[in-house]
Amino acid sequence: MRLVKDVDLKVSGQKVVRLPLENKQKAVMEDYLKIEKIGEGTYGVVYKGRHKATGQVVAMKKIRLESEEEGVPSTAVREVSLLQELKHPNVVRLLDVLMQESRLYLIFEFLSMDLKKYLDSIPSGQYMDPMLVKSYLYQILEGIYFCHCRRVLHRDLKPQNLLIDNKGVIKLADFGLARAFGVPVRVYTHEVVTLWYRAPEVLLGSTIFNPVDVWSTGTIFAELATKKPLFHGDSEIDQLFRIFR
Repeated sequence: MRLVKDVDLKVSGQKVVRLPLENKQKAVMEDYLKIEKIGEGTYGVVYKGRHKATGQVVAMKKIRLESEEEGVPSTAVREVSLLQELKHPNVVRLLDVLMQESRLYLIFEFLSMDLKKYLDSIPSGQYMDPMLVKSYLYQILEGIYFCHCRRVLHRDLKPQNLLIDNKGVIKLADFGLARAFGVPVRVYTHEVVTLWYRAPEVLLGSTIFNPVDVWSTGTIFAELATKKPLFHGDSEIDQLFRIFR
């Protein structure tokens, strides 16, 4: 067992990156109990878990490393460093970073449902309360504004990446593909936002993505009101035709 505290992360042959965390108490994997697998993302598997001492329910994102010699994937370091900076009521909070053998664990606050599952749970012929739609949209925009003010794009906004609780709070999650756009970076890949939520400039090959989250939010707003994707394309070309129709 190796503890990642004031976290020293070696990035694939590069120098060690130091990521200090706020949590002052030392934590180890034995402090947490895995309850069940709840999802699988681009970079890892997500488990529902519980802190044994406090009883706090958490989400545990496991990222398997190719080898300890190669170090932590740069994608994981990027997500950790971004989430440390993004402390806001409408952004999912990173609680801890732990390492066990060749596995990196990101410990997040737990929210019981994502927006896609919530929309699917609404009975046929019924729709979201307009006031709840307004509240969710406002909170999403608050979270995005907070991120953009810190020069961070999410770039993968979709209902599956918006988590909700039973108190009417909605939070942005899964910053695995987010990047700080104030720093020169390589050309962005096109395969980022789920097809239905992609901005037309992404579909047309643009590498200037500053407004991409705003477009995605607009399509999500329409889906909140109608329970259906606004542009339901089955390919990039079909998606463009539906947008410009």
